[in-house]
Amino acid sequence: MADPPAGTAVDGRAASGTSPAARTVAVRTKRRDAFFDNAKYLAIVLVAVGHAWEPLRGGSRAVTALYMLVYTFHMPMFIVVSGYFSRGFDWSPERLRRLVTGVAVPYVVFETAYTLYTRWTDQVPDRPISLLNPLYLTWFLAALFVWRLTAPLWRVVRWPLPIAFALAVPAMISPSIGNDLALQRILQFLPFFVLGLLLEPEHFELVRRREVRLLAVPVFVCAAAVAYWAVPRRSGAWFFRRDAADELGAPDWYGPVMAVAFFGCALLLTACFLAWVPRRRMWFTALGAGTLYAYLLHGFLAQGAKFWGWYEPGWVHGPIGEITVTLVAALIGTALCAPPVRSAFRCVMEPKARWAFRG
Repeated sequence: MADPPAGTAVDGRAASGTSPAARTVAVRTKRRDAFFDNAKYLAIVLVAVGHAWEPLRGGSRAVTALYMLVYTFHMPMFIVVSGYFSRGFDWSPERLRRLVTGVAVPYVVFETAYTLYTRWTDQVPDRPISLLNPLYLTWFLAALFVWRLTAPLWRVVRWPLPIAFALAVPAMISPSIGNDLALQRILQFLPFFVLGLLLEPEHFELVRRREVRLLAVPVFVCAAAVAYWAVPRRSGAWFFRRDAADELGAPDWYGPVMAVAFFGCALLLTACFLAWVPRRRMWFTALGAGTLYAYLLHGFLAQGAKFWGWYEPGWVHGPIGEITVTLVAALIGTALCAPPVRSAFRCVMEPKARWAFRG
């Protein structure tokens, strides 16, 4: 969800100009990859919609099935893309400064803000502020910080993806790993980040082929049917990746099986989702640069909606209400990606903090 440091292209001819003015124009005319910005925008809309569906799951099997379908792949997709754009990360001072200002500082700010906010919405006035126990949405920032720090290591080991799986499986088996800094999630989602580090541009070209786009439709239809079947038979908590198997009432051997099964399902649906993402610039392409803003800010509305009783009217839990909730959540997710929102919150999301660093 974090805006990638890579993924932009500068016209080499312009950059080679001899005058400073030409070089300045070249820098200012950087063009982000529209495909990835489109994918990020569409995925953050799914995140907002998924959180809006959560209070509706108890009374609708169809909504619960769609919820499970979306949760199968939307965070794995974000994590794969985050890994892909972390390929150039190293431990140089400039990269580390950007990691601190772009990930660690927002984590501290929003972890504190969500703790104070949920003291009110959840009526838990003594909830402590703990930077070691990420609350609600902030787990992703903690995970991204750890994953990016380890990125140079994955580029030098011989079998990065099998090793990542070897670390993920114990997290599916043993609850004793604990949740400090969302460690359960960090390890269980780790294979997706490592996969992103291993991908090259040509791999994304494969999912853009026409035959893949055609196959994506029946795959999603089948996945939706399986999700509908699974609603009364499987817990949706599996998709959160925050618990071990025995905490979910399953035997330990479920852990490795579910780790492989969920990885395969998430990867398949991610490929199908990306197959239908437009390659060209769309009206929403520019919004893809603000997905981290939408991710961190929409949670305040999602939490407040339950506290303010927006889900209490009976019509909200019928078909018209479910459609209305979906559309409103999509609009909110879109609005929070907009440039005015980014300008207002840039001081905490992308602070310069030059005073905190040497040189």
